[in-house]
Amino acid sequence: MGYPSLQACIADLEKNGHLIRIKQEVDPHLQMAAIHMRVFEANGPAILFEKVKGSKFPAVSNLFGTLERSKFIFRDSLDKIKRLVELKNDPLSAIKNPIQNAGVALTAFSALPKKLSKSYLKNFERCQISDIPQIVNWPKDGGPFVTMPQVYTEDTDKPGIMNANLGMYRIQLAGNDYILNEEIGLHYQLHRGIGVHQTKANAKGQPLKVSIFVGGPPSHPVAAVMPLPEGLSEMTFAGALGNRRFRYLYDDEGFCISADADFVITGTVMPHENKPEGPFGDHLGYYSLTHPFPLMKVHNVYHRKDAVWSFTVVGRPPQEDTSFGALIHEIAGSALPKEIPGLKEVNAVDAAGVHPLLFAIGSERYTPYLKERRPQEILTIANHILGKNQLSLAKYLFIAAHEDYPTLNIHDLSGFLTHILKRIDLTRDLHFYTKTTIDTLDYSGSGLNSGSKVAITVAGDVKRELWPQMPGGFTLPRPFVNWQMVIPGVLAIEVPANIRTSDMPLMLEILQEHLSEMDLSGLPLMVLCDDAAFTAANIDNFVWVTFTRSNPSHDIYGINEFTEHKHWGCHGPLMIDARIKPHHAPVLERVREIEQLVDLMGQPGGELYGVI
Repeated sequence: MGYPSLQACIADLEKNGHLIRIKQEVDPHLQMAAIHMRVFEANGPAILFEKVKGSKFPAVSNLFGTLERSKFIFRDSLDKIKRLVELKNDPLSAIKNPIQNAGVALTAFSALPKKLSKSYLKNFERCQISDIPQIVNWPKDGGPFVTMPQVYTEDTDKPGIMNANLGMYRIQLAGNDYILNEEIGLHYQLHRGIGVHQTKANAKGQPLKVSIFVGGPPSHPVAAVMPLPEGLSEMTFAGALGNRRFRYLYDDEGFCISADADFVITGTVMPHENKPEGPFGDHLGYYSLTHPFPLMKVHNVYHRKDAVWSFTVVGRPPQEDTSFGALIHEIAGSALPKEIPGLKEVNAVDAAGVHPLLFAIGSERYTPYLKERRPQEILTIANHILGKNQLSLAKYLFIAAHEDYPTLNIHDLSGFLTHILKRIDLTRDLHFYTKTTIDTLDYSGSGLNSGSKVAITVAGDVKRELWPQMPGGFTLPRPFVNWQMVIPGVLAIEVPANIRTSDMPLMLEILQEHLSEMDLSGLPLMVLCDDAAFTAANIDNFVWVTFTRSNPSHDIYGINEFTEHKHWGCHGPLMIDARIKPHHAPVLERVREIEQLVDLMGQPGGELYGVI
């Protein structure tokens, strides 16, 4: 729908049974987040919190909590946007089907931003940072954060909205060493659009002007997270998706103001001026720790007269950003394979925190002369994937050959891993990238933003049948006494809590020596973990534990391993050390007392009765 405001979207959702109101006062410290998570987990509606303790502003969350609700919100424009993406990939189809594509021109017109006069600013009032709902999601968070922001910056070399960047980068409103109402923290990496703008401003010794928009039509936050090609303005996408031109103006200080936003925070980032930001409960399911990040000096805080604060909760998947990812795939899922020749599909596995683990399917066509099929083209495709925008943050990439199983489902985690493990040649198919970059939020590596990657490329016939359970007589050396089958061919081995990190090299030697003489032909993968029962409980637990708690170059071992001409492999099973190490970040854990308050709201007479 072409909603003119967040309020119009809220009214439409409520009218159609997609939103509930919480009328009792709620505490922004942990309680609102706990309510949100429980409603999300119940596949529930969007939530309007009418009374937020300590603030006069209401707040809304879970707008995009299900793909079905997102499709409802954009029911009038989604098909046209998908068609625009298809036309980008195949422009000639517009000529071939002119009637079918007639409506696309109107969508393209909506993409043109509309500049308003400065007088429109009279529709906004002013407040302070401390007046905004101070929402804290997790108990060890460094303070309240903005979790659904649209951060706007312009290129100092090419000013103006068409070369601007709109991104969703987290904002810390208070806490740590920030001066309340005067300073806030920005968290982003320099390779992002805003980072490019800051680098240019730094080189000129100029402050970077930043405008933070919160709320507004729902197409605006979607545009902020959409992985658009470089040079394409997010504001044009917001207009096209929302069937409403992105309306903007500039205030007296030259800051861009989104005319439809509920809140606009303006400020400057001075060259090389940082302060500690964090901790923050992040999307991998762990805290990202305190590090120096850019400091923003607050100039003004604008708000609509009927402003609603928009937020979400980030944590171990699935969360609302999972649904964001599903919507992005719905819109642009066909685009990436067109950009990488031979790529059929790629899945950034949500259950593993998105960035740590990729599953992919590619063509393996150019091997007719080989006696045995082996990875060649898919290895080239793997290199291309790991060099592509945010896919380059991945640590583990499993890629299968389309020709081996044309109907393989990349989203069936157990089925895809089973396909890989039946065919993998552990002496040949592992390709490491060492001393490289990984996600800044991933603490499994050797330092901040530093770690390794491995591409596991599999093509050819089935090489083994996977054991559904361990054969009789299988043993492990002490102190390894607890193990559980995860799926056929995968064993979780529990490492006792009393084993120190300094003892692990010896423990690994003992384990490898014990297993080296065994027939383990049906067991290609073993995972060392802190809790075998938890790891093996379901496939989501397995991929979360295994791929968020390991650094490939440091934590992959093998039974009867070898190195030949710089290539590492093993003749026995692969072994991944997925224990929590001393340098890892803490796991996100909920607060029992807060959960009990939410339980009460779900009882008869409570505002969440029948919802959770």
